[in-house]
Amino acid sequence: MEILAGESVAVVGPSGAGKSTLLALLAGLDTPTSGKAWLAGEDLTLLDEDGRARLRAQRVGFVFQAFHLIPALTALENVRLPLELAGRSDARRTALDALERVGLRTRTGHYPRQLSGGEQQRVALARAFVTRPAVLFADEPTGNLDSVTGGQVAELLFGLNEQLQTTLVLVTHERALASRCGRILHMDAGRVVT
Repeated sequence: MEILAGESVAVVGPSGAGKSTLLALLAGLDTPTSGKAWLAGEDLTLLDEDGRARLRAQRVGFVFQAFHLIPALTALENVRLPLELAGRSDARRTALDALERVGLRTRTGHYPRQLSGGEQQRVALARAFVTRPAVLFADEPTGNLDSVTGGQVAELLFGLNEQLQTTLVLVTHERALASRCGRILHMDAGRVVT
């Protein structure tokens, strides 16, 4: 399979079909037992773990169902982290701008435990997009949210995706979310079937 730059693709299928595993392979978090996986022109199977991590840091953003925010860091610190790891001198200003984009400018000093689930996911979205990644991988990004909050997060996700022209690969069980993507890949028993 091939996913083109700027494309939005939903990966759907029953539980256990291999959707999250496919995402991990495409992102270079796992290595395939056979075949090749390419990301942004790089053959991931030829890179060691450090090389894959460097490529992810430069080109990839992630949004997960479980948010994966660092509890000891404020919203601002969580969003600043990837910028600081990249050595960016404008980390604070850029992180503040990203939080403003997702409607959380007034919540920058709050810790994850002080934020609602929807606010935590918006912090996760700001963190994922703050480096302007070439590719965003999203694994059930609205799965832990009620339908209203999930809809708001989906609006932000697709709005940021469109503004920044990021390639989006989205794993979801939600038909409405999948239908917003330009293409839908169906998986079953570890294989892409359509």
